[in-house]
Amino acid sequence: MTDLQTREAAPATHSFPVVTDPPSETSWPALIEHSKLQAGRLLRGWLRDPFTILQAVIYPSVTMLMFWAVLGISITKATGVNSIYGTAPMMTLVGAMFGCIASGLSLKQEWKKGLLARFWILPMHRAAGLVSRLIAESIRIMITTVLIVLVAIPLGFRFNQGFLPAVAMMFVPLLLGLGFATLVTMLSVMAAKAPLVELLSLLCTLLMFFNSGFVPTAAYPPWLQTFVENQPMSCAIDAMKGLTLGGPVAEPLIKTVLWSVGAVLVFTYPAIKGYQRAAHNPAS
Repeated sequence: MTDLQTREAAPATHSFPVVTDPPSETSWPALIEHSKLQAGRLLRGWLRDPFTILQAVIYPSVTMLMFWAVLGISITKATGVNSIYGTAPMMTLVGAMFGCIASGLSLKQEWKKGLLARFWILPMHRAAGLVSRLIAESIRIMITTVLIVLVAIPLGFRFNQGFLPAVAMMFVPLLLGLGFATLVTMLSVMAAKAPLVELLSLLCTLLMFFNSGFVPTAAYPPWLQTFVENQPMSCAIDAMKGLTLGGPVAEPLIKTVLWSVGAVLVFTYPAIKGYQRAAHNPAS
């Protein structure tokens, strides 16, 4: 028996489906399929990356426990309201934002390694790279939000307003996180060597200490209260607090929508153009 006959007679160890009618690279079916594949790749990569897990899950959960142990009891006694209703929403946002920063740093690494350029020359939808990131970010943010809420429940966090407000509350970090993810993506592909994403993490740390979840807005100096009340984290925290503990919801939720939609509108086009440049010009 010849070598060719032996190979033909041997059982196949791998089999792949035969594509008989592949969709056009620019079609909606191609965008959906390619985005799904890329999102799965990103999620598996983040799951194996200790830095992403640390930034997105462990850091906000541990920080929430520290805030509750150090400040929570004092704030609860001073306000008469369990501080966890402010701290837990704040940490869901911190998890969403710092998770976006970690994924932005991984995007920079993919650019430096030439992976974006390799994907660009493949027969895949051009928008799948960015769309898949938004899908993966959405899944990550929702998982992080659920985990942080589970940690907060033993500390006294409850959904006092019913089922539908509870569901709405869980989607507020996703709403703000998508706008923030667009900003991070833009900064990640603007310059390979400039530490833009790293500097953004410093800004997020400052916002974490100047919002209505850390301490009530009235506890800040009068000249700072307007900023604290209207910065994006405070708007989202106040909306989530209203959806769980009770209180105003419409105004802070509208402000959160405006912050998120505004970020998407402002940063989407620069993010697309930056991604295209990064794909065509691998970083050295």
